[in-house]
Amino acid sequence: MQLHFTKMQGAGNDYIYLDCRQSGLPPHPGALAAQLSRRHVSVGADGLICILPPLLADADATMRMFNADGSEGAMCGNGARCVAEYLYAHGVRKDRIELDTLRAGRKTLYRTAPGRWRAGMGRFSTKAEDLPAVGLGPGPLLETPLTAAGRSWRVSCISLGNPHCVVLCQGAPPAGAQLARWGAALARHPAFPQGVNVEFVRRDAPQALTMTVWERGSGATLACGTGACAAVAALALQGACPRSQPVAASLPGGVLDVCVLPDDTVLLTGPAQTVFTGTVDLPEA
Repeated sequence: MQLHFTKMQGAGNDYIYLDCRQSGLPPHPGALAAQLSRRHVSVGADGLICILPPLLADADATMRMFNADGSEGAMCGNGARCVAEYLYAHGVRKDRIELDTLRAGRKTLYRTAPGRWRAGMGRFSTKAEDLPAVGLGPGPLLETPLTAAGRSWRVSCISLGNPHCVVLCQGAPPAGAQLARWGAALARHPAFPQGVNVEFVRRDAPQALTMTVWERGSGATLACGTGACAAVAALALQGACPRSQPVAASLPGGVLDVCVLPDDTVLLTGPAQTVFTGTVDLPEA
């Protein structure tokens, strides 16, 4: 059986996209994501995103995303922008796209330039019950002490439909083996029973930061849209970044602009590009 796919990326956060609006969700999408995401021996990606019919009549489509390990994620900011770009390029010629998700609600995306979209990411939360987190108190979970990987941390926990653990760094954010060790230890910490995405962040200026990310289902990625939103939200809550103004989050794969509004809602702006299209042979079920 041949499967047709589109490879897309937003700031280096790359996913395999399947247009399932007519065919429906493929069987065992988590296993398919794990199979296709393997780099060097398959298509290679941070995961799989399926574009499905809308849940509600006034939406344009529904997005479901599956991490490289096969687990289903609640939300992906870079993925949402790429879905909007895909829809725009395949007949939904609108500068405003309404996108449903199963667990993160409705996302509205605006086309700000060719290959560039602004996504309304909804309201963030620092409550333990919304991550979820256990043993850290009810929240707000800002600069909360935590021990992992043999050292003490102060973490800010932010939910944007999916959970994030933000760590402020004095020097350069960790990379390579250090990122893998620290990121994995925090991502699997018992305080986070469903796992957590981990962001290591250095504040360079009030409207500029540098960060690296360890995602709970994919490991180190070149960018994480919701992670950039969580990082700026954590800094805004501590008065280190302004609200209602764009903050440039520099990640290994590129720069994402994040704006935290006074009501704790977040806007995410960045690129969405098609890398290539192709087919892959799959064994018959």
